[in-house]
Amino acid sequence: MDVVVPFAGPQPALDVALARMAVIRLRDGDTVLVADNRPGASDSTGDGVALVAAGERRSSYYARNRGAERGQAPWIVFLDADVEPHPAVLDAYFDPAPGERTAVLAGAVSDSRAEAGAPRYAALAGLMTQENTLGSGEFAYAKTANCAVRRAAFEQVGGFRDDIRSGGDADLCFRLRAAGWRLEHRPDARVEHHARQTIAGLLAQRAKHGAGAAWLERNHPGLHHPRYGPRRLAAWLLRGSAQALRARLRGDRDGALVAALDPLSALALEADRLVPNRARRR
Repeated sequence: MDVVVPFAGPQPALDVALARMAVIRLRDGDTVLVADNRPGASDSTGDGVALVAAGERRSSYYARNRGAERGQAPWIVFLDADVEPHPAVLDAYFDPAPGERTAVLAGAVSDSRAEAGAPRYAALAGLMTQENTLGSGEFAYAKTANCAVRRAAFEQVGGFRDDIRSGGDADLCFRLRAAGWRLEHRPDARVEHHARQTIAGLLAQRAKHGAGAAWLERNHPGLHHPRYGPRRLAAWLLRGSAQALRARLRGDRDGALVAALDPLSALALEADRLVPNRARRR
């Protein structure tokens, strides 16, 4: 397998990501390719990991395509830089063996249980769990935080749309399904996701997903995400504030956190629907 990890953060975060990927139990022929999406990135190798320059376009999907191009294995495992994989994640992807027409294997993603704030909310709300999207019928898809894609199928449909900021994982799965390929779940291929550390960072990420949701609806007829009009959002914000206060008074810290942030998360998603989803060239 070729493990492809897009990266766009500061150097200390890259060091952390490389340490996390180092725990993966590699077999003969397995490679780890970190696609460096920072401006001015250059190719380099070291400690069993190859850094692939992918800085021309600010898009994680552009980086994933560049990383995939450097590999040759029949399967490509896409992991995000902010996940901590289980050492046996690659073995778990092939137990059981995928069907001949299976193009995508969806691994399991769980948010780390932090003590407070944005990471704790992400875990309580299950923001990254694959079950959120795998149960969407004809529009089911696997999150690229942890999934494996058959190279032949990936190349058949042209890989990811690399000119967008968000929604590329869903778009790829929809195109693969239209080409006659299938998706399978691999709940034992596990990673732990480390969510944004601040509320502002988490809401910014949710807003970016809103732009991706609107783009997907325009490009895949029949797909509809929940919509929240101004009145509904305002009522939800007021109700959430009251529920958060009551939960706090009775000592339910988690209930207060969810009640306060659920409407803000929905507001962030809705707000960015009007923002273009196109990724910029550098």
